[in-house]
Amino acid sequence: METYPVLPDAQPFFFEGNDIGVLISHGFTGTTQSMRYLGEKLAHDGGFTVIGPRLKGHGTDPRDMAQSTAEDWIRSIEEALETLRARCSTVFITGLSMGGTLTLYMAAMHADIIKGAIPINAAIQLHSPDMAMVAYMQGAPEMLPGIGSDIKQPGSVELAYPLTPVRAIREIYALMGVTHDLLPRVVCPTLIFQSKDDHVVPPPNGPFILEHIGATDKRLLWLENSYHVATLDNDKELIANESLRFIQEHS
Repeated sequence: METYPVLPDAQPFFFEGNDIGVLISHGFTGTTQSMRYLGEKLAHDGGFTVIGPRLKGHGTDPRDMAQSTAEDWIRSIEEALETLRARCSTVFITGLSMGGTLTLYMAAMHADIIKGAIPINAAIQLHSPDMAMVAYMQGAPEMLPGIGSDIKQPGSVELAYPLTPVRAIREIYALMGVTHDLLPRVVCPTLIFQSKDDHVVPPPNGPFILEHIGATDKRLLWLENSYHVATLDNDKELIANESLRFIQEHS
């Protein structure tokens, strides 16, 4: 299998801190670049140990992503979780878009470990017939136009693939379907961020997650001034500050 170099700014990050660990996941076709600001703020202001893995097939070439699966992405996150568990007594998890989906998946599957979850514009339902129809369509193209950089703030750009592999679309549908059915098993405290204007993940995902997770300690915070990639947008400081407060309150 052909190997591809990792793009500049797409490398995983790790900040050694105290015994409170935070696992941060980027999203579908994206990279760690979209999550680095949040990771740096939590490490610097909270003193936490923070890890941001690069999901398999991401941050290299769209052809690389076409060979990766939802299971691969889950394993990337689980490996990072093991790194944190070896160093930290308490672990929180957060992620953007599909990273938010993975956040909810992990909170459900590792409920004995995850102390709190912070999904950001998490994808559970896309409500996109155009995307759904190509997933298994005979004669579908190998690649579609990319979905990155849905950002309101002028001059802010997400490092993401310019193309989306159709094979990967099948995988994210599988991940969303499994996570949808696992939502009742998300019982840890949960802070949900949802942009009111999101051109990638429909905003009703936020209230849907709030209603269907099993947690009793849960809150939905609407982002008023950001599009989908909110961690690089006008509300990035709000996300960082509210996440810091949430982690401190539940540690």
